[in-house]
Amino acid sequence: MNLQSNDFEIFGLPERFALDRADLDARWKDLQRQAHPDRFASADPASQRQAMQWSVRINEAYQRLKDPIKRAAYLCELRGAPIEAENNTAMPTDFLVQQMQWREDLDEADGADALERMADEVAAARRARIATLQRGLDEQGDAAAAAREVRALMFIERFARDLESRLDQQGQ
Repeated sequence: MNLQSNDFEIFGLPERFALDRADLDARWKDLQRQAHPDRFASADPASQRQAMQWSVRINEAYQRLKDPIKRAAYLCELRGAPIEAENNTAMPTDFLVQQMQWREDLDEADGADALERMADEVAAARRARIATLQRGLDEQGDAAAAAREVRALMFIERFARDLESRLDQQGQ
């Protein structure tokens, strides 16, 4: 294992979407305990620098693996289907209609109750998309389809923030 190892290799995990969050957290703490720069405070400068690089790399990998959308995007990239959200907006076709409907519903929502119902619907859609994503990556091995699901989830995350903002405005 070296600094160029992939995130899963660093954490000693199989390259799968499904993971046990408590296990990931425990592995992160163990890796940080081993590589933390404070352990190398009296070591030579090269060892201190290397400890700092490892600590940064472990944290970077942990941040990516603990977030389901970032983990999925990373797996898609490892499997040759990069997300490229800036210039590739391909999403599941059924989601495109849903996306437009949610935007219209948000524009027309006239109170906290309507917004909270939408937030529940969006949260349920997020859970369903993550389950689809997991099947696509771990069972079907279809990284291209998973990449489309990741793009849909990226929209859902942005839309959920917009919804939360509208709900915050209702509270004022």
